[in-house]
Amino acid sequence: MRQGKRLTEAEHAELRRRLAAGETYARAATAVGCSTQSIYRLLTGCRAPKRRTTPRAVLRLSVAEREEISRGIGAAESCRAIAQRLDRAPSTVARDIASNGGRHHYRAWRADAQAVHRTGRPKVAKLASCPALREAVERGLTLRWSPQQIAARLVVDYPDDAQMRVSHETIYQSLFVQTRGALRRELARYLRTGRAQRRPRRPTPSRQGHMPDMVLIKDRPAEVADRAVPGHWEGDLIIGKTGGSAIGTLIERQSRYVILLNLPDGRFAEHVRTALAAKIQELPAQLRRSLTWDRGKEMAEHVQFSIETGVQVYFCDPHSPWQRGSNENANGLLRQYFPKGTDLSPHSAAHLDAVAAELNGRPRQTLGWLTPSEVFARTVAMTT
Repeated sequence: MRQGKRLTEAEHAELRRRLAAGETYARAATAVGCSTQSIYRLLTGCRAPKRRTTPRAVLRLSVAEREEISRGIGAAESCRAIAQRLDRAPSTVARDIASNGGRHHYRAWRADAQAVHRTGRPKVAKLASCPALREAVERGLTLRWSPQQIAARLVVDYPDDAQMRVSHETIYQSLFVQTRGALRRELARYLRTGRAQRRPRRPTPSRQGHMPDMVLIKDRPAEVADRAVPGHWEGDLIIGKTGGSAIGTLIERQSRYVILLNLPDGRFAEHVRTALAAKIQELPAQLRRSLTWDRGKEMAEHVQFSIETGVQVYFCDPHSPWQRGSNENANGLLRQYFPKGTDLSPHSAAHLDAVAAELNGRPRQTLGWLTPSEVFARTVAMTT
């Protein structure tokens, strides 16, 4: 075997041909009469990297497949036609071409060498290498925005800065995985769950009640279900320690705008009716059309409430919290501010308003990453 001599152009061509046919480096080197080090230098233009100790994953393209892609490009075939011949997804072929110079500069051997180089680990986390991005993510977390809200809002706030992009999964990984900890671990307490690790979700039973003169959700107008008309609300209570305190929650179905009710005297039906009527009557008449509630006994005075406000109350079916899903989601977010098992009575009306304002300032995916406050303000302007 020849050592230390430069390969000729004919030998280079023979090596590429054998590698494209799927031969191993060792066999190709033996056939040409050189060392495997020479092949590495040919493919990478530098000293030989450490050979991979694990076999190439079946999901990754091989050298032979990349050579077939190169032939398809030369024949002006589409990515879909090439992928069909390789029994691969068209997106796999398209991504490999795009990440290795495009159709005009794609070379199979160079693409394979670059793919091997890119799989090297460990890699520097993007949040660790970009201080401005890390600062923006940490600022969003301290505002109790979810990682998904942060990732989407970065696109809105920095539309022309490709560096200010990060996926919500990367943010979670930085918080939960010690080896990926580009973010301060204590920021995990700002997540909705407040946990520093993931746990499987477990369904919780809903508490239902029964009251006379209920109007059921099946009799609710169709305009409520499609969210096309503003002014339809969903409501519920979040309960404090040992059931001794509560906070009322209202959410407008179209804008997801949240209103919180202070219940300093408890959650008896009379107290809930009084607080609810006072808040609802602060709204313009066009924004108080209906209210959907579960079957909790706190709404026992729903008939009197409807007489006072002109708002019809509709009750969900038993064991069907998804029928007021927007409110359920909002209650989950509110548990960041009012954890389960704590006394809710010390929270003043001013504090509840501040919490509602912060929650209404979060961008929402269902609103095209606008905030509930922005959508609700636009709705109020259109109805006045």
